[in-house]
Amino acid sequence: MDSVVYDTPDAYDADARDDRRGAGGVSVARPRALATEAVHAGREDLAALGLHAAPIDLSTTYPSYDSRGEAARIDAFAAEGAEPEGPPVYGRLGNPTVARFETALARLEGTESAVAFASGMAALSAVLLVRNAMGLRHVVAVRPLYGCSDHLLTAGLLGSEVTWVDPAGIADALRPDTGLVMVESPANPTLAELDLRAVAHACGSVPLLADNTFATPVLQRPVEQGARLVLHSATKYLGGHGDVMAGVVACDEEFARGLRQVRFATGGVLHPLAGYLLLRGLSTLPVRVRAASSNAADLARRLAEHPRVARVHYPRIGGAMIAFEVHGDPHDVIAGVRLITPAVSLGSVDSLIQHPASISHRIVPGEDRREAGVSDRLLRLSVGLEDVDDLWTDLDGALGFTSGA
Repeated sequence: MDSVVYDTPDAYDADARDDRRGAGGVSVARPRALATEAVHAGREDLAALGLHAAPIDLSTTYPSYDSRGEAARIDAFAAEGAEPEGPPVYGRLGNPTVARFETALARLEGTESAVAFASGMAALSAVLLVRNAMGLRHVVAVRPLYGCSDHLLTAGLLGSEVTWVDPAGIADALRPDTGLVMVESPANPTLAELDLRAVAHACGSVPLLADNTFATPVLQRPVEQGARLVLHSATKYLGGHGDVMAGVVACDEEFARGLRQVRFATGGVLHPLAGYLLLRGLSTLPVRVRAASSNAADLARRLAEHPRVARVHYPRIGGAMIAFEVHGDPHDVIAGVRLITPAVSLGSVDSLIQHPASISHRIVPGEDRREAGVSDRLLRLSVGLEDVDDLWTDLDGALGFTSGA
């Protein structure tokens, strides 16, 4: 059949582009939408390089015939933590593939910089070490947090001391040696939400670290509400396919310099292949999060009407995570699923379910766990991209196997 021809306005008519002009007729670039940044950030130089896909640089070291110049660049990094200008030096100082991911994530979170690590826990450890090195070892934190984050703070493994508070108690808990306030919203695993703007105000001059793993920058950007540091377990939604482990902190450049120094000294670097997979994962992040969130909202409504379900937790902000408490034995539900995978972690394209009191939050003392709302009958469901009716059929069948209350 013949093609359809549409009449369109003259694309080069200046009058047709007045909406892109600022005062005095000066052209003003419209800020890119998140979906566009997700696809293009960190890749802007590819066309000039004659490439379409980002390359993977697997080098651990790089040749240099200017040893004096290289020594000066290493000295500058050691003194300030700034990224060395010029060609790369060594894998622990930085990697071009990882740097592309860092650039992209910073753009999505609206920060000056981002520093990637081998895991989310390595990223959190680096933040604590930066503050500890300044003599600021005290942390104020709000439960619940991810179980291993809770344990790292409570056990004082890095020399930190933690005070656990309700959000209303943050300001009163601050001390002269408080180096950090840490929150997670929506929280793992209860999906409790905090007013990040109010929390940031209560922090005063103390940096607020917000774990944004569950929400991702698709649903919220904590720096816009006053957080200085944004933590991600990039293993989850940023990677999105269950095949990469990583962590990243999005922050201002001043804090990033300290993080790079800790990464260099401790060696918690991200492998270049992981950096490549994360950059690729970011390109579909908005689409994945929105599609999975639609499934989750539907399942949350159905679960709320199920006679075997005592309570459903689903955040106002939305998202692809659901927590629900069951009548009867939650382990029967875990044993009863067939399509949904019973496994730790979250944020993959496929749906995962787990029992936090047994796994992700087992390391948190039972009384503390229950006070934070993590009951023994709570299940955490990471909703994926499967057909929602197929997911419901599997959940409904698994719930039918639960023993009575």
